[in-house]
Amino acid sequence: MGNNKQRVAVIGAGPSGLAQLRAFQSAASKGVDIPDIVCFEKQDNWGGLWNYNWRTGLDEYGEPVHNSMYRYLWSNGPKEGLEFADYSFEEHFGKQIASYPPRSVLFDYIQGRVEKADVRKWIKFRTPVRHVEFDASSKQFQVTTEDLVKGESKTEAFDHVVCASGHFSTPNVPTFEGFDNFNGRILHAHDFRDAVEFKDKRLLIIGTSYSAEDIGSQCWKYGCKSVTVSHRTAAIGYDWPDNWKEVPLLTKVDGNTAHYKDGTSEEIDAIILCTGYVHHFPFMADDLKLKTANRLATANLYKGVTWADNPQLHYLGMQDQWYTFNMFDAQAWFVRDVILGEISTPDKKAMLADVEDRVAREDALEDDYSCIRYQGDYVKELIELTDYPSFNVDGANEAFFQWKKHKKENIMTFRDNAYKSAITGSMAPVHHTKWVDALDDSFDSYMKN
Repeated sequence: MGNNKQRVAVIGAGPSGLAQLRAFQSAASKGVDIPDIVCFEKQDNWGGLWNYNWRTGLDEYGEPVHNSMYRYLWSNGPKEGLEFADYSFEEHFGKQIASYPPRSVLFDYIQGRVEKADVRKWIKFRTPVRHVEFDASSKQFQVTTEDLVKGESKTEAFDHVVCASGHFSTPNVPTFEGFDNFNGRILHAHDFRDAVEFKDKRLLIIGTSYSAEDIGSQCWKYGCKSVTVSHRTAAIGYDWPDNWKEVPLLTKVDGNTAHYKDGTSEEIDAIILCTGYVHHFPFMADDLKLKTANRLATANLYKGVTWADNPQLHYLGMQDQWYTFNMFDAQAWFVRDVILGEISTPDKKAMLADVEDRVAREDALEDDYSCIRYQGDYVKELIELTDYPSFNVDGANEAFFQWKKHKKENIMTFRDNAYKSAITGSMAPVHHTKWVDALDDSFDSYMKN
């Protein structure tokens, strides 16, 4: 009988891939007969971006280093916006914790849920996916993977593929005149690891993304001499510290002198490109490859997850993100039910109409607050279709609104605030040390009461 069992390949064991494993395990625990699941992960442990690695460039197997995580990273949004509905922070830690945990604490939390669910046995580590194509005659995917440790490749058939490989790994890297003769370090945020490297340095950051404000803040906290943020369209506009300024776009670098569009110039020591990431799936056959801008309504994905050209393929977590972990959960539970046949997908025309409707609604949004509501509504929409535990999405929205307000009030102290859990309703404590003074970001230091 086993031969008739459906097989599902999950690509990636970060928060999205782990959400998919947890979704199937949750169904199995209720007596549902689930497919055979194999998750392929190229790193040597789960956690995706939260699994910190000092390496940059290529790893010891010649693989591009997937990870963009740096030391001293603290959550840049409130944990109350990403809490799992089926596994609260209080359940994991035995107490409520402060609202902006550092990386090691969040990694511990992500890991706690999947350890409890006992899904590690479904994951093949150090096994990147090399190629995925669809065979129309057998109606199955041919998935080629490589075991890096053994140096062996193999191709297997799967009925469904869930791509959860993330989209914060392949850097978008512009170039500027004079880069080839610059006498300091130039790197993309993807390769940034340690703020201490830039102590006493005059830092130029290009871009206005979250990584621009956060990497700049890290370097400021750990003693860089100055921060200049260069923008293409508009300044970030927070009330920055005295040794921090915002300027128009860089035009060229001459030796160590940076020249900007407004005619000003200054001496700098290092350049960090916080210029975003591209959605990159070199392992997908062309007709399965997601091509989308980084936005809330992704191209070609019905309900934001199911490939309109072939509903046996799904992509998780491909949206620009306010919501993260619990949105990935809502998506994974939905995908699970499509695979199990509990939810049926309409024809291609109807799926594409769903995509167009989402795009049009996003295009009409006025500001960040309406974007947060839009994505909160998307999470609600998916939750209503499955048995994922409903939670107070409006309460999570409220935590995001408070966070936006606190950042405007003071970009260097916003992490000292506390919010109410949308899952348990309890209030987070204020952290024992102000963020600017908390130079030790270890798990043990953070968890001290």
